[in-house]
Amino acid sequence: MKISYNWLKQFLNISDDLESHSALLTALGLEVEGITPFESIKGSLEGIVVGHVKECVKHPNADKLKLTKVDLGNEVVQIVCGAPNVAAGQKVPVATIGTTLYDDKGEPWKIKKGKIRGEESHGMICAEDELGLGKSHAGIMVLEDDLEVGTPLAEIFKIEKDHVIEIGLTPNRADAMSHMGVARDLRAGLAVGDQLMEFITPSVSAFHVDSRSLKIDIEVENPVLAPRYCGVTLTGCKVTESPDWLKNRLKAIGLTPKNNIVDITNYVMHELGQPLHAFDVSTIQGGKIVVKTMPQGTKFVTLDGEERELHEEDLMICDAEKPLCIAGVYGGLNSGVKDHTTTVFLESAYFNPVSVRKTAKRHGLNTDASFRFERGIDPSITEYALKRAALLVKELAGGEITQDIMDIYPVKIEDIQVFLPFEKVDSLIGQEIPREEIKSILRSLDINVNNVTESGLGLTIPSYRNDVTRPADVIEEILRVYGYDRIEIPSKLNATVATSLKSENNRLQNITAQLLVGQGFNEMMANSLTAEKYQELSEQLNKDHVVSMLNPLSSDLAVMRQTLLYGGLEAVAYNLNRKQGDLRLFEFGNVYNNFNGEFSEQKQLSIITTGDLDAGHWNSSDASADFFYLKGMVTAVLERLGISELKAKASKNQLFSQGLSLSSKSTIAELGLVDSRIAKHFDVTNPVFYACIYWDEVLKVIDINYQPLEEISKFPTVNRDLALLVDDGVTFNEMKNIAFQAEKKLLKNVNLFDVYEGKELPKGKKSYALSFELQDQNKTLTDKQIDKSIQKIQSQLEKQTGAQLR
Repeated sequence: MKISYNWLKQFLNISDDLESHSALLTALGLEVEGITPFESIKGSLEGIVVGHVKECVKHPNADKLKLTKVDLGNEVVQIVCGAPNVAAGQKVPVATIGTTLYDDKGEPWKIKKGKIRGEESHGMICAEDELGLGKSHAGIMVLEDDLEVGTPLAEIFKIEKDHVIEIGLTPNRADAMSHMGVARDLRAGLAVGDQLMEFITPSVSAFHVDSRSLKIDIEVENPVLAPRYCGVTLTGCKVTESPDWLKNRLKAIGLTPKNNIVDITNYVMHELGQPLHAFDVSTIQGGKIVVKTMPQGTKFVTLDGEERELHEEDLMICDAEKPLCIAGVYGGLNSGVKDHTTTVFLESAYFNPVSVRKTAKRHGLNTDASFRFERGIDPSITEYALKRAALLVKELAGGEITQDIMDIYPVKIEDIQVFLPFEKVDSLIGQEIPREEIKSILRSLDINVNNVTESGLGLTIPSYRNDVTRPADVIEEILRVYGYDRIEIPSKLNATVATSLKSENNRLQNITAQLLVGQGFNEMMANSLTAEKYQELSEQLNKDHVVSMLNPLSSDLAVMRQTLLYGGLEAVAYNLNRKQGDLRLFEFGNVYNNFNGEFSEQKQLSIITTGDLDAGHWNSSDASADFFYLKGMVTAVLERLGISELKAKASKNQLFSQGLSLSSKSTIAELGLVDSRIAKHFDVTNPVFYACIYWDEVLKVIDINYQPLEEISKFPTVNRDLALLVDDGVTFNEMKNIAFQAEKKLLKNVNLFDVYEGKELPKGKKSYALSFELQDQNKTLTDKQIDKSIQKIQSQLEKQTGAQLR
């Protein structure tokens, strides 16, 4: 939220000490995220002076250019000018050599000495839009004749300089969504430092009805959704451009001025925190305003020209015949103030925060008004803000108030009563604050102390603090104003050492993360909310099992994720777009499903890799991530967690074009090459390898054993190779298991070092080259023992798989 420092000083008579005031606001919980200087005219007209055109003749080499001699006070210079209205005898604004001007996009450019069609030009005679003094570019700006030559233009035109404070507002601080709210907090903070400040609020004592000539009745059909609604009419208004002071206030906080009536409603909203809306009375049929809901499916065109279909719970501001405005959210296309408007109905209301939020999210709208209404504004200033706006309309648009304020407030929203025990204050803060200082802080926060007892205080919380409802909330208010840095740190800290099991979930996650990080992986974290359209990418994800949000923030955050893959692909695409193509990522996260009304949540570990493993080094190979690398990482993770006996089979998961499933009692992990159709949906064309480890299943079978390392044998290992012709359907894993069954004592390891499929082989066949490692822990193996073991292995392979020795 943007706050103008000059505007803030309208509420507090403070000196210019922006740095300390910003630090104080941050300490009070209104974190200052940045400070930006503001100038009502960009560049502050630096280098622009009043010049006198002494001579103006036609350019000798161009029909549309003129050659002028301009007196700048200290010198007479030649300037080439193309404006049709330039003439001798004029006083004009001149940008001298070295002056920086700004184009319509705010980009700077510098005035330099140059030649135009062969004639030197020492400066520039400016139009009003080139200086930021207007919008006209029909010709140069002609100044008053009585101005002294050489006078800086900054001394003639009033330029406002300000600083804009960017505040990171937390959702609970609805009371600080205005300059008055921020000033109120700043006053409380200054009061603790013995700087007692008068709080200056705009006076509305001049409000009175000029004539009761135009009455608009108000009817509220649903007081639950609109607890308070005020309105007043003004006639004889003239819609024009706002004065500079008003435009500067709005520009400083990033708003574009429109016209005096609309600008007033925006000004009061940012000044007091009360959103307002102005209607053109000529569009209100039947002489009344009706606040109600409309039937489901009613069509309504909003201010942005888009036709929207209303929900039956959307609260609408209507006349006797039709809807005019979505209450608290957005105005209608035809009911707002226009250039020809002369009669205005001003609205000031308090709408139900939940209703406004649902409506805004339902239609995908986020306006300054809805931002405030949905967090809860102050119901006590509804009429005050309306009077403030009406007086400004009279002042700036020349209107007359032609109706008593209609205030529909059937059930008053009462201030909250809280009893604050001193014992609880001391307990939560951890330090005793003097009782008088507590009362002083509460008074500075407008919290009324009704009664004082030995045990505590009876308090009335002001209506604008809708987040303060409990003693703990009041204590938080006391502490933030008192200052967290004033609470002493105890010299003694007590702690209890907690015992935990080896297989504790968090500990196992840390073990796994350390292993992956050691292998060059980076941990990522994606949003648990994802786009509903992603569920269409694979039939593997059943739409019927999706957990949908009732009030999604956007269509891209409409459902809970059913897989970690899509968040990983978003991260891959993000990095690829930034020329980071060699990625190794992992994420611990939950996936969510709805099985016939029963919500389910499971934890998974995803591993994603793409690109080169170690590219760009002269002494390393350019090995790329592939299926076997990923399988090795998954196997390493599971073995580190004590899971080694796994069955492997081809995965039928449609997320993979080629995949493998690893299981024990149940499926532990699935891995493979991501289907290219899915990857392309995220604009990823590189091969992406993905593994999903079902963490909940891992925890069921985990058995971490810390075994001492085997003693290194004194006796050598022996390797023997076999090249075998096998059917296409035979896997290396099958052959490995058969080999270990055939030779349980001496066989230590089996490796596949070559696979060949080619024209020389029969159809449906492939060649596996296997290496068998044999060792006896007690003696050196003889050739006879080695041959016997290999023959047993070969015999079983031929018998069980039909393998043939090549």
